[in-house]
Amino acid sequence: MSGQVIHLADENRFVINIDNAQAILSYDILLGTPRNRCNFNSTFVPNELRGIGLAEKLVRHGLRWAKSQDLQIEASCWYVQKFLTPYIEQPK
Repeated sequence: MSGQVIHLADENRFVINIDNAQAILSYDILLGTPRNRCNFNSTFVPNELRGIGLAEKLVRHGLRWAKSQDLQIEASCWYVQKFLTPYIEQPK
């Protein structure tokens, strides 16, 4: 019942659809210099899908995607903030 992560790039979100319910990770792309940023701003998992790891699955997938796009990663969503340490570049 884990579901597949689907990237809806035109809607700036990643989703997992299970039965008639949808778990969501939303983000904004912020244009900037020296590079663009990705702000993960919201996670939502409906009650009937909670407790099976869908939010974590969405966040890990979204973070890998942002890193692969060479986006600077940030999060205004408290849940996503818990996962940021491995994805934030360390000062040189």
